[in-house]
Amino acid sequence: MKLIMHGLFAICMLAMFSLQTSTAQSVQPDDLGFIIATPDDLFQGGARSETIYGDPSKPGLYVIRITFPPGAGSRPHYHSTARYITVIKGTWYTSWGPKADIYNPDDMLAVPEGTFIYQPPEGHHYDMAKDEEVIVQIMGMGPVITTQIPQPGQ
Repeated sequence: MKLIMHGLFAICMLAMFSLQTSTAQSVQPDDLGFIIATPDDLFQGGARSETIYGDPSKPGLYVIRITFPPGAGSRPHYHSTARYITVIKGTWYTSWGPKADIYNPDDMLAVPEGTFIYQPPEGHHYDMAKDEEVIVQIMGMGPVITTQIPQPGQ
């Protein structure tokens, strides 16, 4: 039951950032197994989160891309597996480590476009877009479970 609740929370977090969430791999391989996904192939129908390859809820490699509108982000949480992140567009803001157990959007590091971030398994963090749209690409090995860190007063 706990595993199901964590999985449902992860889905809800992704949906929080989106008008429509695509959970299935969005672009299928050609006859030779190659995948080439142009920007026109992705984010169709108003989606803000796109699964480009694999499935984060199943064993194996996955690649997702998330578009954060200004002001959107997460609250303190961690993932069961490592995540490899590249900031594709905009300045993303993040907080990690023990201080990230308490949400404080005024105490975050600005992460510029082009930056690579490694989040270790169970590394506490939160992140957001502040003044502009931000696009990040996240890679990892599934299945991944996201766990919310309770906040004071909740």
